[in-house]
Amino acid sequence: MKQINIMGVPFIHINQRDFVSLLDKRITQHEKTFVITANPEIVMKANEEADFMNYIQQATYVTADGIGIIKAAKMLGNPLPERVTGYDTMMQLLDVANEKSYKIFLLGAHPDTLHKTKEKIEKKYPNIQIVGSNDGYFDWDHNDIAERIAAAKPDITFVALGVPRQEKWISENFAQFDQGVFIGIGGSFDVIAGTVKRAPMLWQKLNIEWLYRLIKQPSRWRRMLALPRFAFRVWKNKGKSL
Repeated sequence: MKQINIMGVPFIHINQRDFVSLLDKRITQHEKTFVITANPEIVMKANEEADFMNYIQQATYVTADGIGIIKAAKMLGNPLPERVTGYDTMMQLLDVANEKSYKIFLLGAHPDTLHKTKEKIEKKYPNIQIVGSNDGYFDWDHNDIAERIAAAKPDITFVALGVPRQEKWISENFAQFDQGVFIGIGGSFDVIAGTVKRAPMLWQKLNIEWLYRLIKQPSRWRRMLALPRFAFRVWKNKGKSL
């Protein structure tokens, strides 16, 4: 697959629909897959922390989850088709999983959020087999989560531990699995559970979903400082190899 390199991060050149189709194909072929959906904040973190860049490089696919990535690729002369977000990928994978009776494992979030997420999925997607789950409050060095997943052999494991824990967890445990898609999906369980609302469609279409999140969660302002730094870095290196 064609890749577009932005500051050392290799983004797959693909649209949302085709990406979900690609993951479905890999599931049917029993090929294990590590997916990271990256925005400008993640790219900056990867450039500032060697360990995190290592997680990025181990991924099977990195998708452009953020309008900043799309604009940067265009500015650098290598445009990407569109955003491929973690939330949209999850929701479309759930549709596919329901159609094909796939098995899934849910990892992450607060226990109450995880419980509500399971209930919502079971109600809306009756053909999906939830073969296991674990909230995000576990002892990192002493747990049997990977062993349980390996035994259950889910087709898809949704990891909602937030950045960088979800990428770290998948990277450290990926070798233990023989098959399945493993994708970090941040706060998507909160949206499914209804504890957090996603930006209205108009905000999404205007590519200002990040602003909606900031308004709803002002504590995110420190994280948003990565955006202007990312934009300056891309502008400064326009016409050069990043």
